[in-house]
Amino acid sequence: MSGRGEQIPLFALPEATLTTSSASTNDVVPDDDDAVCVDAGVFVAVDQADSEPAVAGHPESSEHCDVAEADDAPTPPSPEVDSKEVDSAAVNGDDEPTEIAPAETATSETATAEPTTPADALDLPASEIEPTATPRTPGWETLPAGEDADGHALIVTAAGTYTPSGRELTGPVDSVEKLDKLIRWASLTPLGAPAQIWVVGQGACESLGWIIDPGSEDDVDDMEALRNRAAQELTAVLQATLTPLLNAGWELRGDPGHVVHLSRSIGNFTSMVDVVIEPYVWTYWNKDFGWHNRVGDMGILGSPTAGTYLPDDDLPAARELGRRLAWCAKHLGVLPGPTPARTGAAIVDKIKRERTRSGKGIVVTTPGSVPPLDGPPRGDLEPAVGWTRVPDAQDLDGTGRLVSIDQRAAYLASAGMLEFGYGQPQHLTGNAAAAAAVGEKGAPFGLWRITLPAGQTLSLPEKLPLAHPHMLADQPVQTWVTSVSLDGLCSPVADGGIGAELDDVDIAEAWVYPQQGRALDKWAKILREARKAAVDTDDAATKRFLGTCYKGYIGRMVNPDMWTAKQMQHHHQPLWRAAIIAHCRWRGRRVAMRIAREHGRWPVRTVTDSWVYLLADGEDITDPSEALGKMSVEKDVVLTDTLLSAFTSAEDVHDVNLAIKAAFAEEEDD
Repeated sequence: MSGRGEQIPLFALPEATLTTSSASTNDVVPDDDDAVCVDAGVFVAVDQADSEPAVAGHPESSEHCDVAEADDAPTPPSPEVDSKEVDSAAVNGDDEPTEIAPAETATSETATAEPTTPADALDLPASEIEPTATPRTPGWETLPAGEDADGHALIVTAAGTYTPSGRELTGPVDSVEKLDKLIRWASLTPLGAPAQIWVVGQGACESLGWIIDPGSEDDVDDMEALRNRAAQELTAVLQATLTPLLNAGWELRGDPGHVVHLSRSIGNFTSMVDVVIEPYVWTYWNKDFGWHNRVGDMGILGSPTAGTYLPDDDLPAARELGRRLAWCAKHLGVLPGPTPARTGAAIVDKIKRERTRSGKGIVVTTPGSVPPLDGPPRGDLEPAVGWTRVPDAQDLDGTGRLVSIDQRAAYLASAGMLEFGYGQPQHLTGNAAAAAAVGEKGAPFGLWRITLPAGQTLSLPEKLPLAHPHMLADQPVQTWVTSVSLDGLCSPVADGGIGAELDDVDIAEAWVYPQQGRALDKWAKILREARKAAVDTDDAATKRFLGTCYKGYIGRMVNPDMWTAKQMQHHHQPLWRAAIIAHCRWRGRRVAMRIAREHGRWPVRTVTDSWVYLLADGEDITDPSEALGKMSVEKDVVLTDTLLSAFTSAEDVHDVNLAIKAAFAEEEDD
């Protein structure tokens, strides 16, 4: 029988049947970002006979991922096993445990079938799908493809089927019936997300009958309308062509779209696989994938506008996608989710299972909804700051550059530093609330109803925004803040605070959490180390993907509609998000005070975690440290006489914003 690296003609694929061995929990992941699909989110792998549980998490080798080698037969890969417990959430969303098998598991009888194609003519190295080198080939496309995603994902092109590491397995998959055979034979296992079949290129879609023609973006004024039309057409085409899969026992979870979520149950065993249709990923539009009539980051596939999308030709695209899948499996310990936010959630859940199994570390199992406050909060509990001022003569003296600095991976840095609250919060009022804010390490995690003093009554720097976005210059404001802001307000003015005592902010009410700790420390560590690996290898594609993962996940904490499945509700943590935003804001303000002391320079604008300065040639205000959260240069523009004149003649903040926009736009054009 052929070895694992040899081509298997599709019609000679060995038929496979599910085993009935004992089950163990595997990865807990939703099917999609849409609520209609997320009910099928528990993935439990079946133990192979006499197998030992593999250690979950950051894999250091790919041995558990590869299709196992035998003397003369390709045996299915052993599933990754996370625990011997069965998750309480069933695939269908009820309370009955469901055991999840690999996509299909071959029996010993079927595994001995003889191939019909000579193996020596079909054993192709990974170089067969190497992209053709050109001067414009991005560096990351020449990085080696690992084997860490083998056994968890396959890539289908018009030319054939490949493992992520680049081994050719079959010829073209030119019918849905053959796709069913491929899925059942491959016996793929989940890794933080369901097992994945990636269909790459328009030619592969045409072979399966998955053709849509929604029109051209050049013919429409609204890209959202085009996307909606394309998504509807795609769903209709798939529903019309997936009948052979349904007749073979597969079920659909939600409406099919750019991801077709398949599950197949026999007894208590359920195998699940996602078929991801690469040419149509753009039809799924959300804040991760696109915004305001543009196509943005599309998860692991990259961003067309940023130049990190897959190569145009199918085989180079397959090779690069395989490399990214293997990179994700190696450095994150999971397959990429349907969106970057879901990938971030998958890492959290993998850590959660490890900690549950070991009994060590913080395990959060419940959502952290905003408690019932006295009146609605004023927009975001902790909004990011947005502020501009008109520069004066001192700001313009001797300057010739416009520099934007920002915190390196700001949200990721804060997520790893902060202690977050969880459990049922206690409601306190009056003196009890004020007393609860006194702690050895500052106020415990919670929400505090305080009175912000009028800004003009304080001795604050005139060339910085007010200390809190809810603060007003001419009158006090009663508002809710997180513990991060309460501690920040009590910091000295030199460190960005207002030098307040707790009595000065008149704490009237509080919601304090009984438990707190660094719940996201390991999550942040995994992403931080993965980011370093991407930076060290000049892998801009995966570095950008990581940014969308942690930003997307933290951004989605605020919205309960993103986490409606029972086993996903613990990701709804709006107060964690508020604390992270507040922490970044206060850290930036502290740096601005340091820059003022050391360089005599004040910002002319700040948005979220970036600060814009007018500087002289050779003037460096960044942090020397390469650590996350430290200030680094985002943009640096030499001002022409025209641009400098625009700042000199600016009469209001609108003029300043236009001058900044023009300067940075000129840099982008260059």
